[in-house]
Amino acid sequence: MIDPRLRDRVAVITGATSPLDVGSAIARALARQGCKIVLAEAPQAATATDHVRDALRTDGADAESVAVDLTRPEGAPAILDHAEAAFGPVEILINNAAHRVPDTFQPRPVRDLVTIDATGLDAHYAINTRAPALLMAEFHRRHLRRKADWGRIITISADTASGAAEEISHSATKNALESLSRAAAVEFGPAGTTVNIISPGPVQTGWLNEASRARLAEFSPLRRIGRPDDIADLAVFLASHQARWITGQTIYAGGGKRML
Repeated sequence: MIDPRLRDRVAVITGATSPLDVGSAIARALARQGCKIVLAEAPQAATATDHVRDALRTDGADAESVAVDLTRPEGAPAILDHAEAAFGPVEILINNAAHRVPDTFQPRPVRDLVTIDATGLDAHYAINTRAPALLMAEFHRRHLRRKADWGRIITISADTASGAAEEISHSATKNALESLSRAAAVEFGPAGTTVNIISPGPVQTGWLNEASRARLAEFSPLRRIGRPDDIADLAVFLASHQARWITGQTIYAGGGKRML
């Protein structure tokens, strides 16, 4: 029998506003392993996150939620303060919150695209790069202060992070986040914290219509697109005892899409 050794670990997950999204799936999967869950989301999405929290509680999990503006520097300590007050020191951090507005360098964009500008780029950077960087730094500072020797940080990126036309700001800021995560893996390793990156392919969280789903499925040898649970199960593995020798890695979870 495999024991992930996650019971009673305290996990913070950013970005869980719908039962259909990846953050909520990760929360459910960790809760099934006995983790205590703290969901962090922006104030404007707090009601939706509270519904996810309440569903976890209905299933018997210890769960809390906190409304914090991730674009503000004080957001990181506020999230961890709330988690510590509720359940104790945070040992698992899931950087899942993301901002995504399709943008382009073209001056006359088509479809739902917007032309890249300072405001849009800064909005992506604030959520996709700066907020998780500050959370990782705060996590590590508290980890060292209490002389802990076990920690897990998992970053949710995107398989377009190396660069994608019409997703310029989202891809660039996710790429920066991957760089930060690899640096953290090196610096946090001596204190017993692993840091890994999950890079999902297309995942159905309610945003794909049937035609888009079928088209994207053709890019996978498994002939389907991802489900939130596909990403959640990988997150549980990376948090588990079984992944104790894995750090600084980017794992592509896209049904083999990148091979084609």
